[in-house]
Amino acid sequence: MKTEVENLEPTRVKLTVEAPYEEIAPAIDKAYREVAAQINIPGFRKGKAPKQIIDQRVGRGVVLEQAVNEVLPQLYRDAVIEQEIQVLSQPTIDVTEIPNATGELGGKLAFTAEVDVRPEIEFPNLSGVELEVETATVTDEDVEEKLTELRQRFGSLVGVDRAIQDGDFVTIDLKADIDDEEIDSVSGVSYEVGSGSMLEGMDEALIGASAGEEKTFTTKLLGGEHAGEEATCTITATAVKERDLPEADDEFAELASEFDTIDELREDLRVQAEKDAASQQALAAGDKLLDHLRETVEFPLPAGVIDAEVAEHLAQEGKDADDEHGKEIRGDIESELRDQLLLDALADKHEVGVEQNELIEFMMMTAQQYGIDPNQFFSGAAEAGQIPAFMAEIRRNKSLIAALKDVTVKDEDGTTLDLSAFLGEDTAEEQDDADESTEDETK
Repeated sequence: MKTEVENLEPTRVKLTVEAPYEEIAPAIDKAYREVAAQINIPGFRKGKAPKQIIDQRVGRGVVLEQAVNEVLPQLYRDAVIEQEIQVLSQPTIDVTEIPNATGELGGKLAFTAEVDVRPEIEFPNLSGVELEVETATVTDEDVEEKLTELRQRFGSLVGVDRAIQDGDFVTIDLKADIDDEEIDSVSGVSYEVGSGSMLEGMDEALIGASAGEEKTFTTKLLGGEHAGEEATCTITATAVKERDLPEADDEFAELASEFDTIDELREDLRVQAEKDAASQQALAAGDKLLDHLRETVEFPLPAGVIDAEVAEHLAQEGKDADDEHGKEIRGDIESELRDQLLLDALADKHEVGVEQNELIEFMMMTAQQYGIDPNQFFSGAAEAGQIPAFMAEIRRNKSLIAALKDVTVKDEDGTTLDLSAFLGEDTAEEQDDADESTEDETK
């Protein structure tokens, strides 16, 4: 196979592919067999008609079209890999030549593919960049909050006969109406008041209500065919429970941890809180670095990709392609695409990979966020082909952390922070450079 690539624009290329007859002959033979199995020709058993008879009755062009449709996608993928093209959209294919349609052997399959590609992105030297984040402080209240979270894991739910409070667990019946027509309803659903994991406005409707009392609120639906539409929701709590927490004493420390006393447990929780605070500093530094890169790194955006995203968004909302809403959302789509391209290039620069345990942890957290059973979420994501998108999201997040190695991060007090615990292990090449530098300094 012969391939050539031509740059049409900074974000669009034209790929020319030529495959000799020998490379597509197996696909042509397969097409003949499949066509033969689908037709009845007098004098021949089904599937046994020779190629010459099929050419006469059906036409060699039909066979070649079927063969080309089968082999072309793989040839395109092979060409993309060979030319190391980072594609961003579906290609526009134009078949310019097919093997001999006369039945003689020989000829070639030739086609062109125009496709949007990731632009070249060059990063500035970040060695002189200094980022400032908030000073990490851990208070006694932070420690008690962690202790309360731990006690909640060992707590039990008990029914109460009072008005609903923030933090209660309720069993609810819920229905949604649009223009006085019921469009959805659920019953017997368990919900933690104040978690905000369902509909906006639901917590406010529940707090202060009693079991069996019907409340209504207006909100925008989050999913289904009416997603984004405003609906009137009616909610009734059929049961109210609160969490009964164990006492924070030495007995609880022995039950919930490796420590014998509650004081030892509190000290360990303080250490955990300090690590969490440092982790938040690293995340904040990553956000500051992204802001810096947004301001200093310029590159063109593929217009075709943006147009396609706008069109898809409008189609999902049932709007026409020329609807004014397209202009309103274009800016957000451009910003999101710019960040994705920027972080993908940054991940490539730092050779960021994704481990299986990172993917599992990410999916577990996402399932928990949406209140979905993890196994159900995993299988649904796999069937929908969402795993590559999840891996890309993880990789982009890690790229910022990796790039923090190149900058200086200080807190509000001017203290330079050591973020090595969050930056991962150095690559072998970086470690060799560090070892050589140490040797030079000691000579």
